[in-house]
Amino acid sequence: MNTKYIDVHCHPSLKPYSKSFKYNPQKKNDLNAGRKNSIWHYSPPNLLERTINRLFTLTKFTQTDLTALAKANTHIVIISLYPFEKHFLSKRILGWKGLTDVLVNLAASLSQKRIDFVRNHNDYFEDLEAEYSFYKQLHNEVQLINGKVYTYRLVENFAQIEANTLQETSSKRIINIIITIEGGHSFNTGLDMNQDTADPVEVINNVKKVKAWVHRPLFLTFAHHFYNELCGHARSINIGLLKKNQNRGLNTKITPLGFEVLDLLLNNTNNDRILIDVKHMSNKSRKDYYRLLDTKYTSEKIPIIASHGAANGKRSFDDKELSDYPDRTKWFNNIDINFYDNEFIRIAKSEGIFGLQLDERRIGSKKAIKKSKIFFPNKKKQLRKKSLLVWRQVEHIAEVLDKEGLFCWGIQCIGSDFDGIVDPINGLWTSENIKDLANGLVKHAEKYLLNNRDKLKSFNRITSEVIVERVLHENAFEFIKKNY
Repeated sequence: MNTKYIDVHCHPSLKPYSKSFKYNPQKKNDLNAGRKNSIWHYSPPNLLERTINRLFTLTKFTQTDLTALAKANTHIVIISLYPFEKHFLSKRILGWKGLTDVLVNLAASLSQKRIDFVRNHNDYFEDLEAEYSFYKQLHNEVQLINGKVYTYRLVENFAQIEANTLQETSSKRIINIIITIEGGHSFNTGLDMNQDTADPVEVINNVKKVKAWVHRPLFLTFAHHFYNELCGHARSINIGLLKKNQNRGLNTKITPLGFEVLDLLLNNTNNDRILIDVKHMSNKSRKDYYRLLDTKYTSEKIPIIASHGAANGKRSFDDKELSDYPDRTKWFNNIDINFYDNEFIRIAKSEGIFGLQLDERRIGSKKAIKKSKIFFPNKKKQLRKKSLLVWRQVEHIAEVLDKEGLFCWGIQCIGSDFDGIVDPINGLWTSENIKDLANGLVKHAEKYLLNNRDKLKSFNRITSEVIVERVLHENAFEFIKKNY
């Protein structure tokens, strides 16, 4: 199946921006794609790197560098700016400060210079602006890839995407980049692991500055790995030696400062609203946010976004041990960073989107991941098994929505989290493998419809190809068209 795909959450700049700290001048996005500090630097996984990932879940290769996106025929990509959080590095482990450097570098493939900078700086917002500048440096600069001229362009709205599309030819391609931000700490909060440090005046001014950016972010992921003084976060770190660093603020509610920031982000007086992504928020904070939408914003239809997530198969926050699909829950990872069935209903009714995270640690239970493994090289069999992990998510969301009388194929999309700190689904290593995922999903959709088509509401009986096209492209495209 040939289709363009839209990724609603990925980090093309995380590795090259981090590597740029090794060079002089720092923070330079090099036009030479052979340099590791170039966002065009192409480094797909070799056999050794794939083996290391299978054995140790370490992702040392690039997944959404702009060259890989070009080779994947990407037209639109939603990227995430992320000021790397200090608390990966804040405490000595086993009495040795350097051990955190080793663990973080292995997990995120940074550079020691970048690690030293993160540990010592005192301004997340400055780091955010520097990463934004990193993208602006090569805006509309030319790269030659496979005989075609490529550029990427940061866009301000959907109209610019349409204009860029009209400028494309068979030999000239444009990748449209939409900016988002991961983590409310970006406004310079949560600098100290043990106490509040945020200056509310500074935070509000930083929010206003972001809303005034030329390339206004489409949305902001309100929480991330550590307490940001705005809201509680969900458990996301599994490395035993680092888990304690995440304990402060875990599973807590939205703070007064957090509500003030939310109101400013959602204010649309000047047509500059920045939407909220609920991924990484704790259960209590997600409940607070939904309650806010149901009360203060009840007259406005604000779409709910979960940019990179997975289902846990459970009914709701209040019935988190109950499932309406008990035969299916064995395939899902029952953790509260994953999403409940009633949240899919909320997302659909709000005309939001749900990005499927292509991370083996989130998308399936240990049993599901174990059954998806193969022990002898067979690409076709591997892709069939691995694409099933993704299809189960698509199918589950569809059945939850169909039961509610809603269009059931309209919120699922791809939010890979590629080039973040992820363990990619084996075989689906980079953006170039999305075409393989598409072929696998079509086969699973065909099998599902053969047995279940007549059980669906009549308006949900669409073809397997249309389902997969919606998941890979159309749902995200329509969301961008309506909201940007």
